[in-house]
Amino acid sequence: MQGASKTLPEAGILLGMRTLSSVKQHTALAKHAEALCLQEGMAMTPLRREVYELLLAHDRPVGAYDLLEELKAKRPKAAPVTVYRALDFLLELGVVHKVHALNAFAACRGMETAHRGLVLICRTCRTSVELEDHKVDNTIKRSAAAHGFETSDEPIEVLGMCSLCRA
Repeated sequence: MQGASKTLPEAGILLGMRTLSSVKQHTALAKHAEALCLQEGMAMTPLRREVYELLLAHDRPVGAYDLLEELKAKRPKAAPVTVYRALDFLLELGVVHKVHALNAFAACRGMETAHRGLVLICRTCRTSVELEDHKVDNTIKRSAAAHGFETSDEPIEVLGMCSLCRA
């Protein structure tokens, strides 16, 4: 099922692998990343933008070497360090999440700053869904604090199986 388009009620008009609403969302997220760069005094170089746009084009987390192969279509001399540096920048900016369970990266689909979020990950097709659930986040923080543990702001990864793979 890798690479297949999914039709969801909120998906909008399909444009190949992406929908009209996802194109608008990608444009808004790219503009948001640019604004964050300006706010933080950082530079969104063409290379960083290309890596970010590659991530936005995926509906599932992507490994660095897969990104490298895609990047080589535009930049044949791109090397692994090129992608890893861009990913490090995007992680620091807060517009990309590292999905540790898959050793992959995903574009953050929200525009909030300093949020943890939940990432639901399908073990079968690797699709991920980013959610904001403050009740769950607060429960985890309270439970951890009761044990003298301070949690990080990294997304919480929940592994399971999506509805399409269960069908």
